[in-house]
Amino acid sequence: MTAPDDIAQDDLNAYADGRLSPSEQTRVEGWLAEHPDDAAAVHAYRLQNTRLHEEFDSVLTENVPPELAAIVTGPSGRKSAASVPWMRMAASICLLLAGGLGGWLLHGGVAPTQRATPIAFVNQAIGAHRVFVAEVRHPVEVAADQESHLVGWLSKRLGTKLRAPDLQDAGYSLVGGRLLAEGSKPAAQFMYEEKGGRRLTVYVREFQDEKDTSFRFASNNGVSAFYWVDKAFAYALIAPLERAKLIDIANKVYADLDRS
Repeated sequence: MTAPDDIAQDDLNAYADGRLSPSEQTRVEGWLAEHPDDAAAVHAYRLQNTRLHEEFDSVLTENVPPELAAIVTGPSGRKSAASVPWMRMAASICLLLAGGLGGWLLHGGVAPTQRATPIAFVNQAIGAHRVFVAEVRHPVEVAADQESHLVGWLSKRLGTKLRAPDLQDAGYSLVGGRLLAEGSKPAAQFMYEEKGGRRLTVYVREFQDEKDTSFRFASNNGVSAFYWVDKAFAYALIAPLERAKLIDIANKVYADLDRS
């Protein structure tokens, strides 16, 4: 087994894709615990994977348009000499699109039509939720036993007085939290867990592009979210819960945050 200081970019990519053996995964996790920049990069890679699957998995089952098939195979169904330049051009276009999309996602960008909109915000929050609730050893960056430090640190980075909502009455205990990045803006994630192991997250970031909003609901592949904008900040509560239960907890979160 290689030493921890032998961690390379390929190791980080393989870790983000879930392609490492248990021993290799443990080695990389040890490295990430001591190198927050690499941990943030891995988070970005995982969000990229999540977004790509959510956006394009449905396309994989679609038939190739006859016009494109004809360009590649030619009228006789075989590759023709005339089709080769077209194939090369198509391949070049695909590479450019893939590279552009990858760079766009890795740098936290959003499509022009989604920039600074609540739906883009909640999609980012749901993506972060999916990535970190699945973590076993490092679900949070700072644990609940350092709650005062966690809240003070995140408040300073986001430029506002934050509060970790008290959800004990709803059956959820604070696990901890972490600092994330959404484009050029810092974001905070608080994670909670019930006795059965089910987790929920509260995601917060500055949001000055829209006036205050009432609760909005979103659902994606078994994960639901209530989100709102209040006093230049956006908030999202995400959990695998039914709408009625989630809005009850969202009201508790809103009331607790309002007291801060």
